Amino acid sequence: MNALTTERGTLPALMADKVVPAPFNLAQRQARRLVGHDMGDPRHADAFRDLRTQLLSRSRADGLVILVAPVRRGSGGSFVATNLAAAIALDESRVAILIDGNLRSPVLHERLGVVPERGGLVDLLEGRVEDLRDVVYPTALPRLLLVPAGDRREASGELLASARMRQAIDDLRRSGERVTVVLDAAAVNSAPDARIASDFADLAVLVAGYGRDTASAVSDASAVFDPSRLAGVVFNKVP
Repeated sequence: MNALTTERGTLPALMADKVVPAPFNLAQRQARRLVGHDMGDPRHADAFRDLRTQLLSRSRADGLVILVAPVRRGSGGSFVATNLAAAIALDESRVAILIDGNLRSPVLHERLGVVPERGGLVDLLEGRVEDLRDVVYPTALPRLLLVPAGDRREASGELLASARMRQAIDDLRRSGERVTVVLDAAAVNSAPDARIASDFADLAVLVAGYGRDTASAVSDASAVFDPSRLAGVVFNKVP
């Protein structure tokens, strides 16, 4: 696999020869449940800005990698991961790279309107794509890039545990100044994928469905992660 870069500060190379889509307007963001500056009700955006601030304050280094994993499918992990990345990208001094690591049920390319014509993470990890740049796509949210999952894979643990996955994460975290990588993972109670992926992360965020996930389910899911990396639990009211 070709390394993305060996030096910091080269993020523009990620976007070389790529067409950046026109930004989503307010109606498009609302339809896709994406936060922005101009929302009529700012509470959702403010909540994600606060989450962004808390997580970024945990590490002063660039290249922070944050894992987001739901307790179970339906808890809203992808919703939180996408909007955390969007909130990071609202800061014009930062770039967010969102990775769809939920190889069993990938949805982020649809939510962000990306057509993964050059393949995705699965293609990279299985060796059909050699250059990481090929699977990094611009989105209609400025400063938010997406690595889509590509094809679904039920046997995803082996791919996530591979040396190619570790190399990809390392290359992305070094891809530019003030870059934050957000890794969306599968539900904790359905597969070992989130635990495997947490080995690459600096911080982990567990997403629990408010009024849906029991205290014991949240406790069991929390125990999967290294306590030193578990930043906390987000209670999500949005399905």
